[in-house]
This record gives sequence, structure tokens and C-alpha cells, in this order.
Amino acid sequence: MLKKIILLIVITLIASPAYCLDLEQAKLYYLRGDYNACINECEKILASQAGHSPEIDQLYYLAGLSYLKVGNYLRASDIFDIILKEHKDSRLIDEAMLGLGDAYFMRGDYARASAQYKEIINRPYSKVRAEAYQRMSQTAFKLGNAEEGKEYLERLKNEFPLSTELMLNQEICLTGDYYTVQVGAFSSPSNAINLTQKLTQQGYPAFVEESIVQGKSTYRVRVGKFKQRQEASSLENKLTNDGYPTKICP
Repeated sequence: MLKKIILLIVITLIASPAYCLDLEQAKLYYLRGDYNACINECEKILASQAGHSPEIDQLYYLAGLSYLKVGNYLRASDIFDIILKEHKDSRLIDEAMLGLGDAYFMRGDYARASAQYKEIINRPYSKVRAEAYQRMSQTAFKLGNAEEGKEYLERLKNEFPLSTELMLNQEICLTGDYYTVQVGAFSSPSNAINLTQKLTQQGYPAFVEESIVQGKSTYRVRVGKFKQRQEASSLENKLTNDGYPTKICP
């Protein structure tokens, strides 16, 4: 039996050596952060192989991630949707579902993002449930539902206390008695201070908050403290227009 499996692998490699090389090249582009080159490589292979390549779901997934990275969220959602509809046996189904939710989130379609993340959470044995909890928390805050956001963050803490999302992920907003706008999070205090000084020079009331989880510090750069979410939203729009990545934290 083992000899038959090895023979099939050898035959596959001999039959499509160019494909194997091109797939590895696409992965290399992605790891280097050259997302446009990764997209071009993936699209080229997909067009030439006409949907019959081995591991074609990997190509779609790489392309989808790369489209997310370059800001083409509509195309990213189309790509992830192809995996979910045409490659239902793929081992990347959970990841594709998460990618689709992220594409909706980045497009500002928080309702559809929420539905997608909830579907992941409800899947038995989901590989990305921790990530889905984190995303659901963010989405709930975006929709103005602070209580739901706190609930999913609490689930993340209870079910995945040692997860990367909880310990290291810089996107989690810690709860507080006011609304503020987060524009960055760093493991290095000097990086946080540099960004704070830059914002202050531009007239923004920026400050640094340190949080410690499992003995590791994260330094979050935030701007303003408001009683009303609408006030924080106005500031968020201004910061976004100035080119800063933003999120409102309760």
C-alpha cells in the first residue's frame, strides 16, 4: 500500500513539475509580503490549469489572503466563496470562512461579517474558533453592541486562555469606562512612544496604555477619551482620513 502511495506522489510530481514550482513561488511571494506578485502567480496558475491542479484550494486561499492584503476586499470575498462552494472537502474550509468574514468586515459590512463569524463558532471542531471569537468581539463593538463584544471577549478568555489571540494579538480592545480610538499596539514601548509623539505633534490627544497578559506587555496607542461613542467615531474618521489604522475601544 505504501509503495502505491509513493508511486502516485511521484507520478503527480512528474506530471506537473512546473505547477509545483509555481505554487512554491507563489508561497514565497506571499511570505515576502509581495502580495501583487503572489496574486499574479496564483491567477496565472489557475488560468493555465483550468481547475484541475492538485491543491488548487491552496492557490485560491493564497490569492484570497493576498487580495485582502492589497485592499481588494470584493475580489477576496469572491475567492474565498469559491473555496466554500466548489471545494467543500478542502482542509482550508475553516480558514476560508474566516477569510470571507474578514473580507466583509474590511468592506464595512459588519452584519454579514458577524453572521460569518457566528457560523464558524457554531461549527463543531472548528480550527479557528479563537480567531472567530476575537473577530466577533470587534464586529460587535463596530455595530455599537458593547455588551456582546465583551461577551465574546470573555468567551475567548475562558475557552482559549493560552491562545495567541488573547496573549499577543494587538487588535483586542480592553474594556474601560470611556470610548477611545486605538491607532496602534506594540510589544516595544519605544515604538508606542514614537507614534504617540507624532500624533501629539499633529494636535491629537494621544496617550499610551500598557496591558499585561500572561506576563507579556502590550503598549496600545490611543487618542481621546469620550463619554459618547459618536464623539469617538468623529475622531476615528479624522484619523482614518489622515492615514492611521483605527478602531474604537469602549
